[in-house]
Amino acid sequence: MKKTQLLFVSAILAISSSAFAADKHDHGHEHKPLHGGVVVEASDMDFELVAKADQISLHVRDHGKPASVQGASAKLTLLNGSEKSEVQLAPAGDKLEAKGSFKVGAGTKAVATVMLAGKKPVNVRFALK
Repeated sequence: MKKTQLLFVSAILAISSSAFAADKHDHGHEHKPLHGGVVVEASDMDFELVAKADQISLHVRDHGKPASVQGASAKLTLLNGSEKSEVQLAPAGDKLEAKGSFKVGAGTKAVATVMLAGKKPVNVRFALK
């Protein structure tokens, strides 16, 4: 009877360990920047912020594919030390974008509140390099 119990326990452990191995957070895609920006994953989507002195773009990908930004908007808060500024991003082709004059660079932190059509708002935090 002891051998049967041992075999049963071994089988349960083998099954449960393979179940945990299958539960890895694998999307079938990498979270690398495709536009030279900083990528952050939030709500099972990738957000890539490309911040330049004259233009800020936010690219949104769902499982590695560009997500529709039609009807979307975003508010971006830029933090440079004690300085704070806000920028509204609007659809521009396949991304959300704002043009103007922005104080961005290494060490700038950004917090985006992204509203995609038909979805709940998503908050995304970035640290520019």
